[in-house]
Amino acid sequence: MASSLASADLTSQEALSGIFGSISLAAWIFLLVPQLYENYRHHSADGISLPFLFIWFVGDIANLAGALWAKLVPTVIALAIYFCFADVALILQCLYYKLLVNRGTKDGNKEAARRSSSSTAGTRESGEEEPLLSRRESHHSVSSIGLPGSHQRTKSASGSLPGITEEPSRSRSILKGVLKNTSSILLICLIGTAGWAIAWKAGAWTPAPLPQDPASGIDDTASGTPLGAEILGYASAVAYLGARIPQIFKNWRSRSCEGLSLLFFLLSLLGNLTYGAGILFHSLQPHYLLVNLPWLIGSLGTMVEDCTIFVQFHLYGERDAEGASAVVE
Repeated sequence: MASSLASADLTSQEALSGIFGSISLAAWIFLLVPQLYENYRHHSADGISLPFLFIWFVGDIANLAGALWAKLVPTVIALAIYFCFADVALILQCLYYKLLVNRGTKDGNKEAARRSSSSTAGTRESGEEEPLLSRRESHHSVSSIGLPGSHQRTKSASGSLPGITEEPSRSRSILKGVLKNTSSILLICLIGTAGWAIAWKAGAWTPAPLPQDPASGIDDTASGTPLGAEILGYASAVAYLGARIPQIFKNWRSRSCEGLSLLFFLLSLLGNLTYGAGILFHSLQPHYLLVNLPWLIGSLGTMVEDCTIFVQFHLYGERDAEGASAVVE
């Protein structure tokens, strides 16, 4: 009965607000999974900026404190708690790879370099003891093998093979990445939409009442957001806006986005876009927009910075691919 009443009163605007909010929730739940997997796959966290993660964590702490202070619905509080635990997991993983694994790798490289230098020195000493005539004969015998010019042609042919196979391989890699990211985004949208539909049919989701406009003469002070919660909301918005600046600067300084998950930032863009859309589709009343202004700034404002990172992926992606092929050669 309650479900039929809800369906009778449900407007398309309210439905879109609920669907966008549910998609945003799904995007935030799976947000950090791609970057966690990227770090694990490379056994490195050199691509991600630790200041970015720490400032983002401060924003999530402020968001959680504001949600508790404002006594928001339990789902919002539970999601804020999940954010904090997910942040801690990613930070600990990055610290593990940066401080422990990388340190062991550097020590191993130093030992290998020391052994290589000592081996080179021994080879040089044995070469100096070899008679000059013997070295000339050896060099002449090696260089005279085969027809004239065969050495140059072989080198040229072998050098052209990477150029022939590199472009199709790179195209396949790009196509595979596009398909993976697109299917992941569509899957998140499907999960969010299905989750909203199930919650609505079960009566677990109902349209939130429209906020009262102070100009209407209705006293709405009892249901207003506490000042401290609003301050924390603005603090979290500032932290979210400032968190990406160290990452953007790191990418620009290294001229590389290697080690970063593009899907991580795509999910962030999807979550921010649908979160802001959910608020705007719910109501465009000035009083309602003013109450939600911190969250609108935090969500819609970071989309500009996410787009900046996408531009960096485009600009530095070719350089990263060339560097990877050079290492393989």
